[in-house]
Amino acid sequence: MTDDSPFAASLRSRVRMARGSAPWLLPACVAAGAAVAAGRGSRLRTALAVPVVGVAAGMAWFFRDPDRGPADGRLVSAADGVVQSLDAQPDGRTRVAVFMNPLNVHVNRAPVAGVVTRVEHRPGGFRPAFDKDSERNERVIWTFETEIGEITVVQIAGAMVRRIVPYFTEGQKVEQGERIGLIRFGSRVDVYLPAGIAPAVEVGQKVRAGETRLDSD
Repeated sequence: MTDDSPFAASLRSRVRMARGSAPWLLPACVAAGAAVAAGRGSRLRTALAVPVVGVAAGMAWFFRDPDRGPADGRLVSAADGVVQSLDAQPDGRTRVAVFMNPLNVHVNRAPVAGVVTRVEHRPGGFRPAFDKDSERNERVIWTFETEIGEITVVQIAGAMVRRIVPYFTEGQKVEQGERIGLIRFGSRVDVYLPAGIAPAVEVGQKVRAGETRLDSD
């Protein structure tokens, strides 16, 4: 029998892991389990198991994927983190850059409902995401066709692990706040607001993917 109680639903939500986390999370958990088993009856082996278990716990925290919403606003943040910059573009758009540290949720979400018209992987370097040279980092560029025009979202890889995992392909529909992909370990996500739409956030502000409104009234 399935337990559909509020407690069970809350527990399932808390333990949800991000799609694309298995190559890192499963080996860490297996190593932790083996270390704990080997440590029984020996204080030294138990002490040696502690950092292994700590790494597994850190992986689980990093790859957590909590439910979010409901979204409020025409455009919402695609990432958890801190607004690093607000940059006016020559074509009239505004780039909202959000820096994610290793403690943030790294599952990214669609800022608005629409159709994925392009998913472009662009190879590059792996500078820290807060470094100005990260403009040349590896990235995945998303283009969405929406009711308010074309929206661009850019997932930028950081310095630690070089992998972005998209969840959608071209031609698919997405809902506002829906999960679109994962960046493994420390990175940045840029959302380009269309011309004529002013940002409702400011530099240094903390934002949450799928919830924090990016556009002003």
